[in-house]
Amino acid sequence: MAASDRKLASLLTEIRGCRICEKYLSHGVRPIIHASTRARICIVAQAPGIRVHETGISFNDPSGDRLREWMGIGREVFYDEDKVAIIGMGFCFPGFDAHGGDLPPRKECAEAWQEKLFAALPVFDLTLLIGSYAFDWHLKRRAKKNVSETVKAWRDYTPALLPLPHPSWRNNAWLAKNPWFAKDLLPYLRRRVKQALKEE
Repeated sequence: MAASDRKLASLLTEIRGCRICEKYLSHGVRPIIHASTRARICIVAQAPGIRVHETGISFNDPSGDRLREWMGIGREVFYDEDKVAIIGMGFCFPGFDAHGGDLPPRKECAEAWQEKLFAALPVFDLTLLIGSYAFDWHLKRRAKKNVSETVKAWRDYTPALLPLPHPSWRNNAWLAKNPWFAKDLLPYLRRRVKQALKEE
């Protein structure tokens, strides 16, 4: 095993054993991450939802179905860690808010792990940033004032980075109001995914 593989394997073991936020997580601790030093694409999302928490598989829900459709790939490729890394800004399900939605990812998680993790990961051909928490951390001052403005400015971040809205059904209204997303951004996304996976 190469030194880079050993370094990442050791770090992933630490992350999966992390208990930093345990006292705040009413559903328990279950850090979920998929990564390898050979992955070509990285997906940085918010945090696992309840179904992902229960199954241990990232985007194992209707949001994942939509994201895979956006990317133009199936589950076999999506869950191949030698092709796609899937990383949350929080690795554990943060619980529900008063309205039944998911709470934000715990800040402690990103502060403890994001810099260490990305120092051990490869330089990806393509990194998909999903939602405001990923934008704020990875784009920092380059992020616009909100998710809509950041996604609209997607050309400013390519070819290495691509900001996306969350593929949740809660964003159906946003998608309907922004037809350019399906017309312009999604075809580009699918081309970049193929290029990153060396399929064209």
